[in-house]
Amino acid sequence: MTQRTRLRWNGDAALAATHQGAAQGLRLAAEHVLEVSRRRVPIEEATLERSGTATVDEQTLTAVVSYDTPYAIRQHEELAYRHDAGRTAKYLERPLAEEADTVGEIIAAQVRRALR
Repeated sequence: MTQRTRLRWNGDAALAATHQGAAQGLRLAAEHVLEVSRRRVPIEEATLERSGTATVDEQTLTAVVSYDTPYAIRQHEELAYRHDAGRTAKYLERPLAEEADTVGEIIAAQVRRALR
């Protein structure tokens, strides 16, 4: 005698959960990159460091980490500037590249969690 098993696939719910998990993962990953980059931001009065933000567009699944001071770009790009120990130009670009694997793991973990 053959036993039958019924399986119901709820694709819409799975896609919605995947999207929500990805959005949460992006939010956590962007916050992670922001935290790592804040430890490298050139610092004198900490204005640049405090201006850092991480935002996520949940519809397009796009994350942005940015610094908002008139001199943020110049400080980021000018390699000849001297900074305190541990502080450097490319304070956002380098952490993003160095933390790419961790960013991927954070997002994947949140997608897995959402699908449970």
